[in-house]
Amino acid sequence: MFTTPFRLLSAPVLFALVLLSGCASLSPYSISEATLERHLQDTVSEFDRKQLQSGSPLSMSLSNADITLGPDGRDVAVIDLRGQVSLNALMMKLPVDIALKVEGAPVYDSEERAIYIRRLQLLESSIDSSLFKGDLKPVTDTVMRAVAQMLETMPVYRLDETDFTQRMLGMVPVGVRVAPGRLEFVMEE
Repeated sequence: MFTTPFRLLSAPVLFALVLLSGCASLSPYSISEATLERHLQDTVSEFDRKQLQSGSPLSMSLSNADITLGPDGRDVAVIDLRGQVSLNALMMKLPVDIALKVEGAPVYDSEERAIYIRRLQLLESSIDSSLFKGDLKPVTDTVMRAVAQMLETMPVYRLDETDFTQRMLGMVPVGVRVAPGRLEFVMEE
């Protein structure tokens, strides 16, 4: 008695699921530049909090993280970072204002379910402190190595496991493609 209505109901539901999955493949799930910027700001704040809790004398804060995806039609992300690195030593705080512009390739790590920026190149840099100003090559190189290491290990975006769509993305083989103004998750072939 219950099997007939169930069969009639299951056919439309199945058809709707197939239709929705087909639409999802036509318009990939994407992440905007603004979303990446917010996530990067939050990630750096969390990293700094953990560093200070572990007793590290260095603290880091971002005042601005501007991400441009796909400039000039290229498959890269340009990240313009402005912030401050401080050395807390001997009851003194020595702040250094930094401005870095780096370029790299967004890469999706399926095990971590996160997007990282890899193969970084320094485009511009400046450092401002009460002790010095400008682009001091040894200091800039050191800061660049620290930023590169940070971006290699800290994702600019991590899939949200509480969101159904993102949780499903994490279960299938996907990659990330750069489009102007956004990153798109696409099925890997």
